[in-house]
Amino acid sequence: PKKHEFFVDMTCEGCSNAVTRVLHRLGGVNFDIDLPNKKVCIDSEHNVDTLLETLKKTGKNASYLGEKSAQ
Repeated sequence: PKKHEFFVDMTCEGCSNAVTRVLHRLGGVNFDIDLPNKKVCIDSEHNVDTLLETLKKTGKNASYLGEKSAQ
């Protein structure tokens, strides 16, 4: 699976918890949330559109930043 990086306009723990909730509901994802930089890095078989739509369910502004090469 590819790692995808997204911007999500998160300002607090509540925001990152909302992101965690929607991604767990989607399932099949491993992810890291970088709250200070407002980034979410997702490792998943789901396509970008699905992931972005899921992140937008939080009601936050979200956009796709690009693929992250596996370290």
